[in-house]
Amino acid sequence: MERKLMRSGNGWGLFINSTILKLLKVNPVTDKVELIVEGDTLKIKKAAPKTEG
Repeated sequence: MERKLMRSGNGWGLFINSTILKLLKVNPVTDKVELIVEGDTLKIKKAAPKTEG
C-alpha cells in the first residue's frame, strides 16, 4: 500500500486509516505505536504497555 505524506507543522505526517489500526489491534485513544527503522524500511507496531514500578 502506498501512502502520501502530509504536511504537519515543521514536519510530515502519515495518516493511518482505521482498517490498518484494526489489523494492528491499536486503539488510537489509549494505545501507542512503536516506529522501527531498519535500513530504508519503516515498521509500525503496537507498543507494549509500560509497567509502572
